[in-house]
Amino acid sequence: MRALVFNNGLHYLTDHPVPTPKQDEALIRVTLAGVCNTDLEITKGYMGFQGVLGHEFVGVVEKCNEKSLIGKRVAGEINIGCGTCSYCQNHMQNHCPNRSVSGILNKEGAFAEFLTLPVSNLHLIPDSISDEEAVFVEPLAAAFEILQQVKILPADKVCVLGDGKLGLLAGQVLSTTGCNLVVAGKHREKLKILEEMGIKTEEIESINPVGAGFKPAPTMGDKGGFFGPNEFDHVVDCTGSSSGIQKALQIVKSRGKIILKTTIAESAAINLNQIVVGEITIIGSRCGPFPTAIKAIAEKKVKLSPLISNIFSLEDGVKAFEYAARKGVLKVLLRII
Repeated sequence: MRALVFNNGLHYLTDHPVPTPKQDEALIRVTLAGVCNTDLEITKGYMGFQGVLGHEFVGVVEKCNEKSLIGKRVAGEINIGCGTCSYCQNHMQNHCPNRSVSGILNKEGAFAEFLTLPVSNLHLIPDSISDEEAVFVEPLAAAFEILQQVKILPADKVCVLGDGKLGLLAGQVLSTTGCNLVVAGKHREKLKILEEMGIKTEEIESINPVGAGFKPAPTMGDKGGFFGPNEFDHVVDCTGSSSGIQKALQIVKSRGKIILKTTIAESAAINLNQIVVGEITIIGSRCGPFPTAIKAIAEKKVKLSPLISNIFSLEDGVKAFEYAARKGVLKVLLRII
């Protein structure tokens, strides 16, 4: 089969083996897949993965023992637990120490004509959702995971750091809480996407230990200057940078919460004393609830098409990665068939 494989570099192959589904798995013909920042980081050494990349996808079930699923359009959760450990027994297979993760850890992914996943990982996509929207189910679910982990009240001040794909999704999700929200980033054209939805944005000017914060964007000048440190109840790091946690620590309140969504190959150094003295809670946040994401898309509670920068064929997958790595680019999709 045709596939985009990472093995000492990224390669487009036409003779990659078609995966064989296990007893509890389905064989899925992939129609469309999305390039995630995690995919880009894997090509830099993150997770040490080799094989078919890709974990954001929509496809059609070709073969499985559950006959009612054959021919159905699906998206799939990417974590595959062992089924026997204490995590799996408590419905936390995302944290199974022996798990596989599609396109990331010990499981080939979606940048190919076919992939396999357990039937229990699959979610039906309603006809009201297009393939282009369905590709966003996995990252949108990751954004909704924030609300599973942290109770955000309308009176809370919340900042999303980062105006990339996940930052824009997180901003839309958090806006549904009615909180006092601002999304901060470096790219005016990206922030404008949220402004047009009525979500407040700011341009990051600088953050330093003495309190310089964000410079108000030209169209959002109500603050009249920088806003300072220790201002936010919750800060969500979607920067995709090792410096994101440092910036978050500058603006979170004492006893506030920092939610980390960034996964990168490089490591970050942080001031542990600041966390202890400020009694700051740091929460790692990863995969989230697919049904909630699918419902939000079906009910048009999020806008996804403005986040698509370009669509490439699978044959042009290497070029797609090069394009996705450019500054200012949002979601890049790979059309498989």
